[in-house]
Amino acid sequence: MNLPNTVTLIRFTLIPIYLTIFFSDLPYRMQWAFGVLLLAGITDVIDGYLARRHSQVTQLGIMLDPLADKMMMLAVFLSLLISQRISIPAAVAIFLRDLGMIVASAFFHFRGKLTVPANIMGKLTTVLYYVALFLLMFDHPIGTEFLWGVIIFSFVTSLVYLIQFNLLNERSM
Repeated sequence: MNLPNTVTLIRFTLIPIYLTIFFSDLPYRMQWAFGVLLLAGITDVIDGYLARRHSQVTQLGIMLDPLADKMMMLAVFLSLLISQRISIPAAVAIFLRDLGMIVASAFFHFRGKLTVPANIMGKLTTVLYYVALFLLMFDHPIGTEFLWGVIIFSFVTSLVYLIQFNLLNERSM
């Protein structure tokens, strides 16, 4: 287990911490919860940087990194749904897209297929989701509309990944 993958595993531990804070009675709980979310985002940047800088990009890391991102996002959106900050249709769209990406990635990884590393569209989708989360967690009036724009963009990004996945695995045969 290399350092970048260890940093990715730390991101998994931030999920229950986020949920505990979000549903707590702590003063400034939204600020604290968003801080944990930002910490998860920072560790995402750090593990990617370390992996590339030190030539430690692994197939395990390529699979775990987006899984950690998606699990955190699913936890956050679930908390927003339970607290009625997002609608059921928005939550269903997000959950279906991310769950589909998780299942497909794991399925193909365990079948020995090459997985596609994060690209600029995937990174932009993540950044846009963070902006949407900020807007929603702090009750900004355009939060819902912004979220729907990001959801649409995320489906386009998924389509691009699917195309890249097919091209990558066709070439490796």
